[in-house]
Amino acid sequence: MGEKVVAGPFDLSDRQRYRAKLRQCLAGLERLLEEKGFDRPKNLMGLEIELNLVGSDGLPRMLNGQVLERIASRDFQTELAMFNLEVNIAPHRLGGRVFDRLSEELRTSLAYAHRKAEELSAGIAMIGILPTLERDDLVSSNLSAVDRYTLLNDQIVAARGEDFLLDIDGVERLTCSSSSIVPEAACTSVQLHLQVTPARFADVWNAAQVAVAPQIAVGANSPFLFGRELWRESRPPLFQQSTDTRPPELQAQGVRPRTWFGERWITSAYDLFEENLRFFPALLPICDDEDPLAVLDAGGVPKLAELVLHNGTVYRWNRPVYGIADGVPHLRVENRVLPAGPTVTDVVANAAFYYGLVRALAEETRPVWTRMPFETAEANFDAACRHGIDARLRWPRRGRYAGLAEVDAVTLVRDELLPLAEAGLDAWGVEPADRDFYLGVIEERCRRRTNGAVWQSATFHRLREQGLSRADALAATTRRYCQLMHAGEPVATWPVGLPEPVPLG
Repeated sequence: MGEKVVAGPFDLSDRQRYRAKLRQCLAGLERLLEEKGFDRPKNLMGLEIELNLVGSDGLPRMLNGQVLERIASRDFQTELAMFNLEVNIAPHRLGGRVFDRLSEELRTSLAYAHRKAEELSAGIAMIGILPTLERDDLVSSNLSAVDRYTLLNDQIVAARGEDFLLDIDGVERLTCSSSSIVPEAACTSVQLHLQVTPARFADVWNAAQVAVAPQIAVGANSPFLFGRELWRESRPPLFQQSTDTRPPELQAQGVRPRTWFGERWITSAYDLFEENLRFFPALLPICDDEDPLAVLDAGGVPKLAELVLHNGTVYRWNRPVYGIADGVPHLRVENRVLPAGPTVTDVVANAAFYYGLVRALAEETRPVWTRMPFETAEANFDAACRHGIDARLRWPRRGRYAGLAEVDAVTLVRDELLPLAEAGLDAWGVEPADRDFYLGVIEERCRRRTNGAVWQSATFHRLREQGLSRADALAATTRRYCQLMHAGEPVATWPVGLPEPVPLG
């Protein structure tokens, strides 16, 4: 949710100065791009996972400060609400047995965090949206005790000027309002980072935009919110609506939302940073003392602090990132579309599918995005969020006939995209054993037409048929999910329902 900042009041001069600094930063970025001042290729990937704290009853626990004290590791941080944590895995070089190493690190980190949470009668859950969350859990008093969250909430609320309306129409319909952005905290995600050179950035970002629909189709894991069954992946509409600075009149005028798919294919990383300045007013107009152009003139590397901060308040599903490591600037594509969970194996399989697919799509001689309107990619994303693994997507035909064809997501992934992902992982130098195991997890989901969302929904309905109330069925589903998550077998193999007997309460 952005950089670490200190809360304080802003006046008109702050915003004017910040806008001027943003323009300086953008000019500095343009110079860096022209002067080829960025890091050379290193094939580096990174991973962040947002987590929930859950009690043995399946209900959220507002304990992240206390749990973090016990974990005492820089790898774990707060997130927006007191039932959220985030774990950050150090960058890895793509190649070899990278995914097995990643799995081992994640299992070790999450097991340690879970043990520490258990000391406070809580536990770690990786799940897109916790099914047992209630509206009373997502209120301002449950914001994490960190200045940047309070300040960001205050600024988004002030920009909107009225309550946020949540209206998601899926299997069931949810309509409610909130006086804060805290409902966004229900969304727990996986962020996949890929360091790229400026020359490759546009192709990789375009490929990532094409890939989001297949990613969600096979990886959906968020079917419930506030006791209602909504979309198979309900995080995107929830995130957009709960951070929407636009009152209805600005929505009607076509003003862009801050949670944004985008509206065009790009030719440079500069396009995205420039759009962020042109379309979105500052939420956190906090100025740094650095003069980025003077730093460049002196042969240094500018932090571009204002640009980085502003970029963090525009929630693209594939976000451009500027960073500095060992004194050298670099660019990353941050893929933010996936929900957390269900298991470490599933998370790593999703990562393997993404990194392989994006590499292959970015290097095709006739890239998909040259044969697909941008609006089609966005419509595919919407369809995948609504219907998950049962989605139908529009995709360019292969062979001599031009145009798009509607295809079942499972057929597309199994017959066309998994072979592409395999080729992409080969290009990264990933060992065949790693490649085959983790892509095999995706293939098994396709074979069984099962992902986390399918399992949650099927288990919930099985329990309702057995006579449990809605609340008890959601709680029992969550408890069983957590048991299977910690057992670690991929979600496609999970049995629907509960073993007998499972006590309630």
